[in-house]
Amino acid sequence: MTETDQKTTHFGFQTVDEVEKAGMVHGVFTRVASKYDVMNDAMSFGIHRIWKDAMMDWLAPRPGQKLLDVAGGTGDVAFRFLKRAPGAQATVCDMTESMLVEGSQRAEAGSMADALEWVVGDAMALPFADNSFDIYTISFGIRNVTRVADALAEAYRVLRHGGRLMVLEFSQLPNAAMQKAYDLYSFNVIPVMGQVIANDRDSYQYLVESIRKFPDQEMFAAMIREAGFDQVKYRNLTMGVAALHSGWKL
Repeated sequence: MTETDQKTTHFGFQTVDEVEKAGMVHGVFTRVASKYDVMNDAMSFGIHRIWKDAMMDWLAPRPGQKLLDVAGGTGDVAFRFLKRAPGAQATVCDMTESMLVEGSQRAEAGSMADALEWVVGDAMALPFADNSFDIYTISFGIRNVTRVADALAEAYRVLRHGGRLMVLEFSQLPNAAMQKAYDLYSFNVIPVMGQVIANDRDSYQYLVESIRKFPDQEMFAAMIREAGFDQVKYRNLTMGVAALHSGWKL
């Protein structure tokens, strides 16, 4: 590939070569792994827990299902899924091994060890066979993927026919004044929290910027349809601060 052919993408508000982004994102999550769960509670005032419960309510896990949770980090979604679906299996896949290590050391992981698998893997090239899972979830992770369309194509590939995709991601508020107020909080408070709690302002500056670079609800729903999913719908959470997107492989 020549220099002129090199594709670029965004890393927060920076423009970077596509080949560099995954390593940069990996660096962010490696640095914040030990404080990731604490920061999630601090940044969202604990509301992320309500959003993940809402995800499970809509997903309605059933006994015996196989879940793939991509960018699953420390296991929040997998633990919730297994608690609601006796006899189910959950695979947590993340590109950052240190996040998986943190998750595997949580108390819930020990009690669910027989139903859990922790796998290092890339959302754009999943290390799983076609038609392997009943459900694919990704929470607050897809905006960090270099090529979102590739990740959605991989989600479609590894799901069985009749399988379901569900994405929980930060999104856009429908009211300009509300969005401005939220942006003021995000850009002025969250990086400072990152410095105080995780001793890492830059990583949380990136995470805030990455939210603003991600497509809005309608645009992302269109991307899911383009990947082949049917019955694509979304629900706003906390007025659109976050959104749940659902689609089916039919």
